[in-house]
Amino acid sequence: MSYLSRKEVDDLKPAIDKAVYKLMGSSDSSLVSTAVYCLNSAYDKRKTADKLSSYVDSKRATRLAEKLFDLVDDVRSSHRSRKRSRSKEREKDRDSKRNKTSSSRYDDRDTEKSKLSSSKIKEMMQNAQKQIEERKRSLDALPSKTNVPPPTTPPIPPPSIYGIPMGLLNRGDADKARKIAQLQAQIKNKLSTGILGNVIIHMPPAPEKPTPLILDEEGRTVDKTGKAVQLTHIAPTLKANIRAKKRQEFKAQLNDKISEDNAETRFYDNRIGLKPAVRNKRTLRFHEPGKFQQMAERLRMKAQLEKLQNEISQIAKKTGISSATKLALIAKSEGASDDIPTMEWWDSVILEDNLDTIKDGKIAIKDFVINTLVEHPTQMRCPTDPLKPVYMPVFLTKKERKKLRRQNRREMWKEEQEKIRLGLEAPPEPKLRISNLMRVLGTEAVQDPTKIEAHVKEQMAKRQKAHEEANAARQLTAEQKRQKKIKKIKEDTTLGVHVSIFRIRDLHELASKKFKIETNAKQLFMTGCVVLYPDCCVVVVEGGMKQQKKYKRLMIHRIKWEEDTVKDPDGNEVPNKCVLVWEGTSKQRNFGEVKFKVCPTEKLAREYFKKHKVEHYWDLAYSDAVLEPTTET
Repeated sequence: MSYLSRKEVDDLKPAIDKAVYKLMGSSDSSLVSTAVYCLNSAYDKRKTADKLSSYVDSKRATRLAEKLFDLVDDVRSSHRSRKRSRSKEREKDRDSKRNKTSSSRYDDRDTEKSKLSSSKIKEMMQNAQKQIEERKRSLDALPSKTNVPPPTTPPIPPPSIYGIPMGLLNRGDADKARKIAQLQAQIKNKLSTGILGNVIIHMPPAPEKPTPLILDEEGRTVDKTGKAVQLTHIAPTLKANIRAKKRQEFKAQLNDKISEDNAETRFYDNRIGLKPAVRNKRTLRFHEPGKFQQMAERLRMKAQLEKLQNEISQIAKKTGISSATKLALIAKSEGASDDIPTMEWWDSVILEDNLDTIKDGKIAIKDFVINTLVEHPTQMRCPTDPLKPVYMPVFLTKKERKKLRRQNRREMWKEEQEKIRLGLEAPPEPKLRISNLMRVLGTEAVQDPTKIEAHVKEQMAKRQKAHEEANAARQLTAEQKRQKKIKKIKEDTTLGVHVSIFRIRDLHELASKKFKIETNAKQLFMTGCVVLYPDCCVVVVEGGMKQQKKYKRLMIHRIKWEEDTVKDPDGNEVPNKCVLVWEGTSKQRNFGEVKFKVCPTEKLAREYFKKHKVEHYWDLAYSDAVLEPTTET
């Protein structure tokens, strides 16, 4: 690598900073200064990569070194192109000066030739016209004889015949004169050999007169002898006439088609009912008398039936059969059928079609289907497994970290010393303090101690200010702190979402508990829902493992549920309670931000969970709530 000038390196510095930012994702002044130092020191690519590897890994250092050398090559090529363009401009200036000097010599001669040639050309044209007129007069005076020998054509005179010397004409005027002479010779040749040269003048034939139109007694066209003549009919050629003719033909075809359709519709089958083309008007439709009275009667009966069912359920609770009835209703709502199939689909492969045929007290089985081979299912990847292998990070000891820091600082100090030695940077001022004032300055401190002491204090204050500014620059802003905290709380749930289901006896009137449930879920960036149903409030939260651990501690330990008393289905006051129904993992999130949903009936609650494709959450929580009184007794 050849040595670059300091100006060229300074011009390259923004491009180097941009390349470092593109490679690292952030600007690094130390990396940029190291790259500039390598360029000033005329390092090669390998040495530059080794130098940069002390700041970044070897792969990035190699890429950055290649980028630096590409930038240097661009600078060199641009410098060469500028040199070439400058040399070309100088050559053009020299050529233009030479052309100006040479053109100024011959301008006067060309003007004289152009003036002379224009006047002589006019004389040439006049002489040619005179010769043509004389030739015409001689042709008119010739006797009318058939065999007259053609006159001999004079040879084409050179331009010097007309009194113009060839030396005084330039190339363009000489060509014009030569063409004029050729034209004159051609005209003379045609006059001598053409119609005027020969005495016989061929007159054009007289136009034929139209034949007279003769009609006989029957109106037919005949000729003079009485024979019938067929006149030629001229077809129209204008576009308008052609379009009119086509329009008439189309109308004739359309009429023929309509007549054919009418002929077909005359024959139809009476058994087929044809719909009328006219739409019938809608008539008024009145409600039958007593319709709304019947609807009101049904509503009253429905209300009485619900009241009767409530009374029966209260009696059943006292007798202890309420849990069985509720479980039966849940099974019915899930759509389970009581029909038992004669054969399950997985048994249809090996069992006979007719199950009534029993051989030796056993069901008939297809023996030819069964063999000694074992079919193993295809091993599929678990959705919660990571896509890339997870490697254990290497942690350095305290002694190793100190050693690495010492080495890096030593390298930076060497680079600074190298820059100072090459003259790229000015040497730093001596680090003065009150304690080393006399030792560093010596005689200067003795001459004016007050001035030297003020200078030392100013330098100490400057160092303290630079230190505080560097600390403030490294300090995170409020937005960066917030993002760091969010990153620490949030967890990656792409490979699986942890779900927890909590059941609470009553949550309708507990505003403070609702606030804690909702606020903590939002602060932990969790999703889910809270369904409020009498005697069974369900809380579903989705998030990562750490988030679930914190939320579980909130719901089970931190919130004191026993402080509040609620009424059970029998009307007795019992302490409130929160139970963890189920916790596990799901492939994806099924809810959005945590919201409260009030469901007065069990059907509405199940439909809400079914809308989010997790109706089994509700079935699990509600079945536990139904079975809880029986387990307690």
